[in-house]
Amino acid sequence: MTPNAIDRLVAQLSKLPGVGKKSASRMAYHILDGSSGYAHALAEELAALHQAIRRCGICGGFTETDPCPICADHGRDHALICVVERAQDLRIIEESHEFNGVFHVLGGLIAPLEGVGPGDLAIGKLTARLREHQVREIILALNPTVEGDTTALYLQKMLKEFPVEVSRLASGLPVGGDLEYTDRLTLSRSFRGRVKV
Repeated sequence: MTPNAIDRLVAQLSKLPGVGKKSASRMAYHILDGSSGYAHALAEELAALHQAIRRCGICGGFTETDPCPICADHGRDHALICVVERAQDLRIIEESHEFNGVFHVLGGLIAPLEGVGPGDLAIGKLTARLREHQVREIILALNPTVEGDTTALYLQKMLKEFPVEVSRLASGLPVGGDLEYTDRLTLSRSFRGRVKV
């Protein structure tokens, strides 16, 4: 049986991260139940996305203007750079309103088993920024995974040649977490990263 328009839409939607076939089906029927105006507006926004959004030439984040509003903001601390894996991570940190520096998006993590090495990431752009501008501190905001730890270790060694402080986001017990359900690695990091009160 040849797939119909709904089947084809479900197939496309289920390719999105975190969207299974059931969720994709619910989305497709939601779009179908709504007005055709909504479906057309959604289609136009999706079609125009790659033309409207580009990578910032400085930090590598997604933006409509180059440089992005964060890099162009003179009220931010440009001597403080937060290094993240993906552009989505930049947005999450921004929404916390806890950081007033600028960002650098690596575009991935070092993962030898997947064929991703340091040369595949925007590490050269980071070192160029350090050579061109006075940077006081680099904050490594990378996920506490094997790949994140490998990338952080590589960056720490590489950044030793620059007069810059390198720090990493603390990792440990989440707020509202329960010790009973905490894995050993998280608990270990919580003990190593403990602070005086």
